[in-house]
Amino acid sequence: MSRILLKDAMALLPDCSELRSSDLLIEDGVITAIADSLTPEGDVELRDAAGKLLLPALCDVHVHLREPGGESRETLHSGTEAAIAGGFSRVLAMPNTTPPVDSGGLVTFVQSMAEKNCRIPVSVAGCLTEGRKGEKLAEIADMVAKGAVMVTDANHVLKDAYVLRRALEYCRPFDVVVSVFPDTPALSGEGVMNEGRQSFRLGLPGIPAMAEEIGIERECRVAEATGGRIHIQNVSTAGGVESIRRFKAAGVRVTAEVTPHHLLLDESQLEGYNPSFKMMPPLRGAADREALLEGLRDGSLDMIATGHAPHTDFEKNLDFMHAPFGVIGLETALPALYEGLVKPGLLDWSLLVERMAFAPRRLLGLPMNPLSVGTPLDALLFDPLGQTWLTRENLRSLSHNSPWLNVPLVGRVEDVYLGAEALLSS
Repeated sequence: MSRILLKDAMALLPDCSELRSSDLLIEDGVITAIADSLTPEGDVELRDAAGKLLLPALCDVHVHLREPGGESRETLHSGTEAAIAGGFSRVLAMPNTTPPVDSGGLVTFVQSMAEKNCRIPVSVAGCLTEGRKGEKLAEIADMVAKGAVMVTDANHVLKDAYVLRRALEYCRPFDVVVSVFPDTPALSGEGVMNEGRQSFRLGLPGIPAMAEEIGIERECRVAEATGGRIHIQNVSTAGGVESIRRFKAAGVRVTAEVTPHHLLLDESQLEGYNPSFKMMPPLRGAADREALLEGLRDGSLDMIATGHAPHTDFEKNLDFMHAPFGVIGLETALPALYEGLVKPGLLDWSLLVERMAFAPRRLLGLPMNPLSVGTPLDALLFDPLGQTWLTRENLRSLSHNSPWLNVPLVGRVEDVYLGAEALLSS
């Protein structure tokens, strides 16, 4: 029997909202005892966690792993290694691959590749429409039967509201969530950043907030009429938060996510025309960022998802107008949020874990991973005095398009425990 004793960890336990100094005994990967102090008996491996935070490991419902077809940007292996380094023990792979994951056979293929090449479990999302073309529903029943836990066309806007209605109606018996990217392409046009004074000053075409907000209104209204489950990706505007809050209050089955970069950054970061700050939806104004944080606090926004979108250096080294949208975020999410929100007292650990560990698993119908007796250990160890400093040389991701590249962040994920295995120190 494998026996591990974690000593003096500041643990976030289910029965309290604050961190508490605790010892945890883990036998064969399962937590068998938690106490203020435990005395090791018999053959046990002692691990000193003094000064470190023990938290339920994170889950990300929006990750672009690119495989199959985009292995120069990321692979299932490299993407999940980046996830482990960031404190994640499960991710959901988006289906915008080449070919798109729009059949049960392709769901099975991605699952088998993940089981072979990844050290953490990978959930799979299937396409909403065939080829992500927005015209005909994909083989949803077959994909769900093969294990798909979400259907989405990822970052493709579903232009036809009738197709969205059919999808929501069709998915109701499966109770599978339909995830959408809210946008109004006719309004977004050729925009590359938030529309406003800053875009005018920088001489860049803008994307108005209403493009996203009209999309959110439409998606939620169709969900209301059909009774289906709708998940809104990458909310970035104050108006979008208010719409979701209103539809939730009316009983619509809507959930929503926000990214770390939209919570922590705004359009002022675009002064240097750095394509690593180019994302869709774009970074908005300071007031939008404050509204996103309030929406996260009051539950209008259910979870934080990185939207991890790797691109090659060749692609991202183009000028700002022509570089692709998207940034990576798996390795920096937790330390950036700790430094920007938790450390200054804008968010507490309990709520952050709810939004990054429990709510994502709840959305996908996965078991929860609390630090409680009888539960398999599925946790991360975080050093609040450590430092995360990502460079091109030490990134686990194959891509480098991070807003926090070469920027030192306070706090570091020291390890991720999945059962008896310590994934970062093994």
